[in-house]
Amino acid sequence: MSWVRRIAVDVRPLRESRDFRRLTIGSLITGLGTQATLVALPYQVFVVTGSAFQTGLVGAAEVVPLAAGSLYGGALADRFDRRTLLLTCQLALVAVATALSLAAISAEPPVWILYFLAAAMAGAAGLQSVAVAAIVPNTISADRLRGALSLTYGLQQLTQVVGPAIGGLLIAAFSISVPYAVDAVSCLGMAGAAFLMSPQPVDPGAVHEPVLRSIRSGLAFVRRQKPVMGGFVIDLSAMTFGMPRALFPVLSLTVYHAGASGTGLLYAAVAAGSTVAALTTGWLLHARWLGRIVLGAVAVWGAFIALAGLVDSIWLAAFFFACAGAADSVSAVCRTTMLQTLTPDRMRGRTNSVYGLVVAGGPRLGDVESGTVAALTSASFSVVSGGLACLASVGLVAALFPQLAAYDGDAIGAGAVDEQELELAVQRAEAEEFA
Repeated sequence: MSWVRRIAVDVRPLRESRDFRRLTIGSLITGLGTQATLVALPYQVFVVTGSAFQTGLVGAAEVVPLAAGSLYGGALADRFDRRTLLLTCQLALVAVATALSLAAISAEPPVWILYFLAAAMAGAAGLQSVAVAAIVPNTISADRLRGALSLTYGLQQLTQVVGPAIGGLLIAAFSISVPYAVDAVSCLGMAGAAFLMSPQPVDPGAVHEPVLRSIRSGLAFVRRQKPVMGGFVIDLSAMTFGMPRALFPVLSLTVYHAGASGTGLLYAAVAAGSTVAALTTGWLLHARWLGRIVLGAVAVWGAFIALAGLVDSIWLAAFFFACAGAADSVSAVCRTTMLQTLTPDRMRGRTNSVYGLVVAGGPRLGDVESGTVAALTSASFSVVSGGLACLASVGLVAALFPQLAAYDGDAIGAGAVDEQELELAVQRAEAEEFA
């Protein structure tokens, strides 16, 4: 039917590009194990400590390594072969997941070990996400970019549906060590895909700045792209205040009394909504005002998060979390499209490092925020107040970054940022460095 074709995600990039197909399959395999670990780790910390605050501190342990990994990885991705960088990151993730599994076998390991390994995993994951994001635009043609990004995001969300469910079931059926072992094996999937891909070298004629100055140049470039900057800020607000994932084990065990399987359900619910929305974003191929869609989607996200905190039924809460996830998916596809469209290839590693930092760092800040508020009040109050704070942030960001609402997808095409614009960003970064 014609309406189905209009909303279905574009799968032509999979058929037309061997490297994109391999990258996508590898991401799908390794994503399942990663999501199982994201359920197991906070669940284990809460079981060991019985503290919502200490559970939230898992996010605090991950923030700095994630930031360092993302920013440093961005500079490396614009300097070295991106395929080699991706392969190295995956092997590091295999080692960390194996260590988590071995630590879990020892009954109740010291909490500091769990925090340390969570930090190591976050750093390696930050490097990996930057490498993947920088590779994608070079594996497909410019006219397939928006469809490829929607497909990639949708399949990523699919892993967040299946992965948490697998994690919860494995914990309930076996032990906490098993999801970590599954993660270690699944990370080999992306390693294999990277090994089989074509080399992804950077421009051989590019002049490379020192690493720290290169990072500053990337940050300066991002600041000049106001629609992208507005998208970063609103997503950071949404995830910091409106992503209560650290409370999912707390809610499942103390409010819904649903155990480990209930924890997996709550994680999966958000991703289920995201998956359905991302895989039906064919309509976004011709959307013009992407920034306005972002603002509306984040408002919907905040509203459904607040509603989820008001109910005492795990199934109703899961439904609201799924609706919130659908809104977040639409926002993410639009924000990613704006970023990749406004960025030339030799800056993609660094700009995607900032994107990865926001996307992955926001939920971890949310872990700390939601865990702290829950410790001072209650888990349900933390969820409701976070959703309302997210709603309030929409109006604030719209006022601070009017360029976000003004972004016109019809007037801006791929490669819209020329070398002169890029050089201005580099010069500004150098001026700031020596100021």
